[in-house]
Amino acid sequence: MSHAEGFLDAVGWTPLIKLRRISEETGCEVLGKAEFLNPGGSVKDRAARAIVLAAERSGALAPGGTVVEGTAGNTGIGLAHVCNARGYRCVIVMPDNQSAEKYKLLETLGAEVHAVPVVPYSNPNQYQNVAARLAASLPNAIWANQFDNTINRQAHIDSTGPEIWAQTEGRVDAFTCASGTGGTFAGVSHYLKARRAAVRCVLADPPGSSLYEFVRTGTLKATGSGSVTEGIGIGRVTANLKDAPIDGAMHIEDAETVRYVYRLLREEGLFLGSTSGINVAAAAGLARELGPGHTVVTVLCDSGAKYQSRLFNPEWLAQKGLAEQALPPRRGEPIDVRTVFIG
Repeated sequence: MSHAEGFLDAVGWTPLIKLRRISEETGCEVLGKAEFLNPGGSVKDRAARAIVLAAERSGALAPGGTVVEGTAGNTGIGLAHVCNARGYRCVIVMPDNQSAEKYKLLETLGAEVHAVPVVPYSNPNQYQNVAARLAASLPNAIWANQFDNTINRQAHIDSTGPEIWAQTEGRVDAFTCASGTGGTFAGVSHYLKARRAAVRCVLADPPGSSLYEFVRTGTLKATGSGSVTEGIGIGRVTANLKDAPIDGAMHIEDAETVRYVYRLLREEGLFLGSTSGINVAAAAGLARELGPGHTVVTVLCDSGAKYQSRLFNPEWLAQKGLAEQALPPRRGEPIDVRTVFIG
């Protein structure tokens, strides 16, 4: 028999999905790594597993201990699953501007959730800084520190990168995804570049983030004022992203992100979140830049279920001036069910 030995063993080896319509349009093979199929529902399951197991091996996390993290949601969700599987308490500190579904899901998973006001990273009350102090104040507790704990990046060097290489049989020409902690982009890029230096690794960046300008000029300067995306875009270079091989960056406006989220839903049958939208928008742009005949890989990070009150809410999209980017569902004439009733 072949089976996974519990939650942790089920993380990884997600399929690569060919995005048919975008591949046809660009003449390239545009592939999405289906990270939403991890058991906790996102790419962050990989980092969560790796961070907890590394803390166990080092002795920093003892039986019955507590894992504390500052997160926009998905890493916290992954950690909550891992903590349940390994018998730890999970405490999550989140900025108070995330989708309501994330807070509810974390609480359902048994995590203790603390929402704090949104302030810059330089402020001691920024959510990551609060998580660090909270972990230090608790007995037998660790701070996962996903942004600067390079176990995060290593998880993708060890797993995601090799999987992409194997699944494409080494025929990958370019890789792109957005950066929050930088772990996924840096880890995959490090691995792919080590296998073939010619693989083009391009960072996708939303409005309000400073990484696009940093890649282009070496200066951290925000492009635009903010984004509807959650968990990506940042104003600093994390330890995970530091020294990552980056061949270029693409600035993706929210309108493009939303348009691709709805294209994925209506054309490919994939119900995904906003980070997947920006990633696929960047992959499509990169494919057009490279020209027909190339293979471009990106990351389909998580499902759209955590964003229904926002990204898939017509009223919310209208408030953001993005309603026109949402493709309407394919519907015919309304069906009168009464016509099939008997009697």
